Amino acid sequence: MTRQADFKRHVRARMAKTGESYAAARAQLLAEQGGQMHGAMRGALHVTNGDSAAGTLRQTSLAEHVLPWQDVLHEGPVPAVPEAELRRRRAAFLAEDGHADTETVLRSLEARDATLTAGAGGDVVLWFEADLYDQLQLAQVLARLGELDVDPGRVTLTCIGEHLGFAHFGGLGELDASQLERVADTAAAPVSRSALDHGTAAWAALRADDPLGLRVIARTHHPELRFLAEAFDRLGREYPSTRDGLSLTERRILAAVDDGAETAGQAFVSAAAREPRPFLGDTFCFRAIARLAAGPAPLLDLSAPEVGASTRVSTTPAGTSVLAGSDDYVGLNGIDRWIGGVHLAGREPKWRWDEGTETIVPM
Repeated sequence: MTRQADFKRHVRARMAKTGESYAAARAQLLAEQGGQMHGAMRGALHVTNGDSAAGTLRQTSLAEHVLPWQDVLHEGPVPAVPEAELRRRRAAFLAEDGHADTETVLRSLEARDATLTAGAGGDVVLWFEADLYDQLQLAQVLARLGELDVDPGRVTLTCIGEHLGFAHFGGLGELDASQLERVADTAAAPVSRSALDHGTAAWAALRADDPLGLRVIARTHHPELRFLAEAFDRLGREYPSTRDGLSLTERRILAAVDDGAETAGQAFVSAAAREPRPFLGDTFCFRAIARLAAGPAPLLDLSAPEVGASTRVSTTPAGTSVLAGSDDYVGLNGIDRWIGGVHLAGREPKWRWDEGTETIVPM
């Protein structure tokens, strides 16, 4: 309130000096402030979620040094191990789709972390979205900045969950350079010590070997990290359900096929449309489809062993039965999946998502 009152006084002072209307004086002051902020941001390290947003940021007046974070932390192992070992584990997992070998991915992760460490000596600007993919990245970056003992006053966060003109906002990569500059003018805010600490706590909860800490983050609404609780609630729904053994993503894929999606690409589009904040890329959707088509009692039939956008898909009798809640996917096929630091394995995994209480529960 004090800052707003001070700004209004500046507006009125300009009105008295120039004879401008309140709206004109306010617009001029905001433009001047924006120019000053853009100049201050120019030399900072800008960290964002991937190549698309990074490429657009480089076209703005805001950023010279841009670091795309690039990790799919809602999938695969993220255990509480030393950083070098975590990079090795992540590289091995990310290389499984065959687009790059493990050593190439590992070198990329090492370079990424070294860039953040070097940039943490100056100002850092974080650009992330509201979805699960971004919020887990944000937690990791905040935790790393905390470990580096970075002064929170040198960290700025821009985090949005919607944008005017987008009915179903898909993220920063949809915006052009001028739109990103306006977002910085309206949404950029300094990060507090409390936010650094909460991001660190969220990162630790993700990496723990039991998931009960996820519940704490999902129920804690932080004024600066306002999307983190929602993201951790969504992560909990990736645990196999007590109802049918399916994660929410798996159920949405299976339901899309049962509802008429004929190809893996169509199933991906349909499942993504059901997400209030889409986070799943096609690569990991196709991995989930392959998982549903494997095991002693496959839930999906595929037209080819390798899943791509044009791969034809159909539900099996087992898939229909599981989708109706008459059978349990994990009971039929078992599970071998990491969610953060938790490894779910076998036909009787230790943890499930309880549909009734909407929490992760021990079994």
